[in-house]
Amino acid sequence: MKETSGKSLQDFILESRIRLNHYLSSILRMIILTGPAIAIGIWAGIFRNATYRTCLNISGMIAVLALIHYFLVKRFPKSRVTSFFSLTALDIIIVYMSFHQIDILLTWFFVPLVSVLFCDEVIYFYAVAVNYVFMTAATWIATSIYYTRSDFESSFGYFMDVMGGFTIEMLMMTSLGYIIIKLVQDNFRKLFQQNELIQSQKQSEQERMKILDSMAGIYDNVNLIDFTDNTEMSLRDPEQKRIGIDMQSQTHTQMNQKIMEQVMPEQMEDFLSFTNITTVRERLTGRKIISGDFVDIDKGWFRAQYIAVEVEPDQAPDVVIYTTRNVDEEKKREQTLIRISRTDEMTRLRNRRCYRMDLDELRHKPLEDDLVIFVIDVNGLKQVNDTLGHTAGDELIKGAAACLAITVNKVGRVYRTGGDEFMALVHTDDPEHIRERIHKNAYKWRGCYSRNMTMAVGYASVVENRQATLDELERIADADMYSEKEKYYQMTGNNRRRQ
Repeated sequence: MKETSGKSLQDFILESRIRLNHYLSSILRMIILTGPAIAIGIWAGIFRNATYRTCLNISGMIAVLALIHYFLVKRFPKSRVTSFFSLTALDIIIVYMSFHQIDILLTWFFVPLVSVLFCDEVIYFYAVAVNYVFMTAATWIATSIYYTRSDFESSFGYFMDVMGGFTIEMLMMTSLGYIIIKLVQDNFRKLFQQNELIQSQKQSEQERMKILDSMAGIYDNVNLIDFTDNTEMSLRDPEQKRIGIDMQSQTHTQMNQKIMEQVMPEQMEDFLSFTNITTVRERLTGRKIISGDFVDIDKGWFRAQYIAVEVEPDQAPDVVIYTTRNVDEEKKREQTLIRISRTDEMTRLRNRRCYRMDLDELRHKPLEDDLVIFVIDVNGLKQVNDTLGHTAGDELIKGAAACLAITVNKVGRVYRTGGDEFMALVHTDDPEHIRERIHKNAYKWRGCYSRNMTMAVGYASVVENRQATLDELERIADADMYSEKEKYYQMTGNNRRRQ
């Protein structure tokens, strides 16, 4: 059977009808030679009752019929009428030859047999009916004219006897031909259904391969892992060879065995755990994708992903795509955005959000004995803003940030949590020394608008407040800062409300 992609059974039958109509047209043209062939038979003494004139008439009649059918095929190649005409023409030829006593016994059953090839019940039953009518007419004419039998009382009795045999044979042939047509149609229908399924699967496979090819162009490595036969195949490999995976002794695919050579040593344990092929199906069950980020020694960050492609009813994947892609630039942008979101724009110190995140992180583990929370506030900022302007006030805030950064950065983190408010998380056994250094660095500072700066510094250490929570330590440090600020007001004689 020729390629039937995208065709239905009806389309196939129509195309077969076109081909058969062309074949029958050729056969009719070839049958024109029947006249000369019979003439040879007359000369050889085979057809004793035929004449050479009969041969000429047969060839002429067939030529006319063949010409009409030729034009029908050209104009209506798909039409049943064209098929009807060719089958009827064959019957006419047989009747004519029978009338002239050129008998070929199998000829009457030839036309219905040919019609079976159309696999069309309408054409078949038309051929059977017309053939039976012509056969009856030919038998009657031949019996009436040429009857010479003495064992029948009349020509009609002989006619009924002959037609009885023909009728039985025709009924048997009709039933058999119909069964053949139905069997052929059923087989063709199954073939077409199978072909449609194959084409659908082929198209689905082609679409999947297109997607996989696209993925191969996006990712650095793309590996197709099939758990039904335990194989892996690199889609970046032009030959795309399948390589067996021994699930009893092998924990990593060949691709990952090469990749792990470039993974940072401190990440090796996590990478081996993530890429363990024996646990992939279990980890992907009920999920579409799992991923992990690791660092390549030469190329920086890369992202490894397992993507479920074909999934069983229990949600365990049968086919998985494993990919790696360099995400170093993405990671850098991500880290930049994180840094921006956690950085105070004016002072470039960490902001309140970062402070709260760091506190939340500390809440999930025991507090270290040397942890100290500092609360710092710039003295006299309001007066500077009111008398020298906000530019001078901004300068004072930046100066305070610089002093704190110089003092604390090696032992902790400094945060700007408000206008002139700062916090610090410091690891030190001598917090008082840190406070003194902050005051000294502030005393040394000189600005363009303000010539001096002081800060109120309070702190609370874990070692001195064993039972206190982080929030309680913060309140203690805040109270200590206000105590220092009160001393500053008393020393300078400034009104606190104006500060």
